[in-house]
Amino acid sequence: MGEQKSKGYFGLINYGLLVMTFTHTMAHAFQQMHSALYPVIKVEFSLTNQQLGLISSIPSLAAAILSIPAGLATDKFGTKRMILFSNIIAAIGALIAGFAQDPWMFILAVSLLYINTTFYHPASYSYTVFLFHPKDRSKALGIHGAGGTLGMALGPISISILVGILAFGWRQVYLAWVIPLSIGAIVVYFIKYSKTQEPDIKVDTEKTKKQAEKLFSTNLVMFLLFGALRTIAGGMTSTFLSLWLVNNRGLSLALTSLIFGVSSLMGILAAPIGGIFADRYGEKRWIVYTVLLSLICFSLAFLIPSTWAFIIFYIGNGFFNTLGMAANSAITAKLSPSNQRGLGYALYFLPGSVVGAFSPMIAAYIADSFGIFSIFMTSIVVFALSWILFKFGVNVE
Repeated sequence: MGEQKSKGYFGLINYGLLVMTFTHTMAHAFQQMHSALYPVIKVEFSLTNQQLGLISSIPSLAAAILSIPAGLATDKFGTKRMILFSNIIAAIGALIAGFAQDPWMFILAVSLLYINTTFYHPASYSYTVFLFHPKDRSKALGIHGAGGTLGMALGPISISILVGILAFGWRQVYLAWVIPLSIGAIVVYFIKYSKTQEPDIKVDTEKTKKQAEKLFSTNLVMFLLFGALRTIAGGMTSTFLSLWLVNNRGLSLALTSLIFGVSSLMGILAAPIGGIFADRYGEKRWIVYTVLLSLICFSLAFLIPSTWAFIIFYIGNGFFNTLGMAANSAITAKLSPSNQRGLGYALYFLPGSVVGAFSPMIAAYIADSFGIFSIFMTSIVVFALSWILFKFGVNVE
């Protein structure tokens, strides 16, 4: 057989990819909801900055502990079962959040919602990669990534609509998401069962062949460190950003949630577009460009003393950040043997969970010692270090 030609987006669409995109939306709907609710949660539960940090740290720690088991379970039991399992965990977490009467119930709920993505990601990314030839993976992963960014957008936007416009309580927002989670479980039931092992693919060089035979490599370690640094910067920022916008900049909770949502909503366009350009220009080159542009927007959002400037550049940061999502996922697939791809994606998301467990506490310490604005300046420095590490320390071409 001749070499397969790269397909356009219409040629990629199938039931499996549509289901993965929809369930990715459900998995990420809760990612920014609790941080957007911090101004309300802090008052209702009479929390300190350190206690708010714990609400972010404990769920990330739970996700970190379960990351490797989740990857191993995906490789052993197959993708369909693990995606269904993650759906059940998310539904239970949403129900507990909907009836939370104290901080510990809320922490348990958020922990389950984080663990949901821990089990979901290795399975869904492995399934998506399995469906497509390497030439089409960046584009397919771009569509899949668009679902995740849509979820990150819809979560805060649902708060803005249900709380800000319809005057619902914040608990009812979580309960409302149980319905689409149930639909997600139903559509997953009809996908084909799949292991993560794929048919052997011809490799062009002996070097590529040797790299494909092992999971751990210097490039993978440097790539994971790059992701960890970016997560530190993002985790410190997200923990106290809504508090800063509401208490220091005078924005309403509804507007703050809307800004978070629109920033993520840009990913609906950015993720598929990023997949096209990553395929055209190469994953590493594309990430170097997009991360640099994201860093510039992130810095200007906080350095320019204007609310409108913040909104524009923060949304720009979200757009450029998502442009590189498909390339990051494709690089993970390159660095992972097919029979260990579930574990490979678990490792890809592990640094985010590990540093996510302590970055909010670092942010809380900085806030108490130097003020909340100092958190964002520290995040800019860490963000820049991640770009330097990736550009000069990771070789995947």
